[in-house]
Parts: sequence; structure tokens; C-alpha cells
Amino acid sequence: MNHSHVHWLGHSSFRIEDGATQLYIDPWKLGGTLPAADLIFLTHAHYDHFSIEDIARIKKDTTVFFAPKDIAYQLKGTVIAVSPGELYNVSELKVKTVHAYNIGKKFHPKQNNWVGYVIALSTGQRIYHSGDTDFTPEMRSVVTEFALLPCGGTYTMTGKEAGEAANVFKPQAVIPMHWGDIVGTKADAEELQKVFQGETIIKMPEKG
Repeated sequence: MNHSHVHWLGHSSFRIEDGATQLYIDPWKLGGTLPAADLIFLTHAHYDHFSIEDIARIKKDTTVFFAPKDIAYQLKGTVIAVSPGELYNVSELKVKTVHAYNIGKKFHPKQNNWVGYVIALSTGQRIYHSGDTDFTPEMRSVVTEFALLPCGGTYTMTGKEAGEAANVFKPQAVIPMHWGDIVGTKADAEELQKVFQGETIIKMPEKG
């Protein structure tokens, strides 16, 4: 699958091009000169996903934010405060929120109402960024072409768990994330690749 419009910026941070529209998810430790953001999606409140400094580098007056309620109030401008399990429409984009939480560990409690996003681009292609999560029951019903899944373990799924999850909801391709910084190594991404029966695209972070 062509994935040239999906840019991994390291950790859980992505820039996605939808034609001329620039989407960012969990911008953190941004490097180089990047295009200004039309939309910024934030999955949860942890500093390595919600970074005011990095947001300031890419936001413009018209940037639209999607953020869980516990951080939405800290943002200025057009802010959509999201809850899990909802559908949002903004111009041509359709966005579904999916619960993101830990099972059997306490870093990301379900009651925090943190999220992943299934973003339908103007082409109709869907990209699922799971946020920091384990393999939850809600993930089983995700329908998407691309899945951006954490594989570093400790705070999220391991590579094996992420691969097993992907085998259940069957995206066409998985891009492993949440490795190479804080926790996780390329070996974790390769473990996901071994387990997942579809296409796994291991990217190197674009640091500008």
C-alpha cells in the first residue's frame, strides 16, 4: 500500500497529508521545518502526547483541534472536545473515536476517556491511530486501511500483542509506533511484523 502521505515523526507522533490538508497526531519532539497544521489530534494528557511547545510550533489561527475533555480546555482556538465511541464530521473529514486504555495495568485508565481516532481522509481511506492502549474489546470492531499501533510494551501493547490485535480487526497495513523513544526498540516493531498476517510497514522517524 502506498504510505508516502503518512509520516512518522517518532514515538506516537504523525503527520498525515490529505491532499493539501496537513493533519498531525500527538506532535512531540518535532524537528526541522514542518508545514502548519490544519488539524491536530491529541489522544491523551501524557506529556509525550500532549506537548504545548510542539503544538505551538505548527498551529495557525485556523487550526482545528480534537482532544479529550481533560486537555481540551487547555487549548485555544477551534477545539472539539471528544469522548470515546463518537463520530465527528469536520469539512470533508469523518472522525470516529475509539476507547484507548490499559487492561491489567494502570497507566491509561478507562475512566479517563482517552481515545484513539479512525480518520477517514477525503479519498475515503481510513487511518486508525490507537493512542496508548492495550488490545481492548472496542478495538475488535475497528474498520480501517491503516492502523498505527503501539508496540513498545510497558505502557502499551507489546509487538506480539499488537500483531495479534491486528490479526483480529484486519487492517490492510500496520505502521508500528511507540518504539525507539522512552520504551521499545526496532525488535518490538519486527515482532509485530512477524505476528501480523497483513502488511507491516516499519518506518524510520522523520526528524527534519
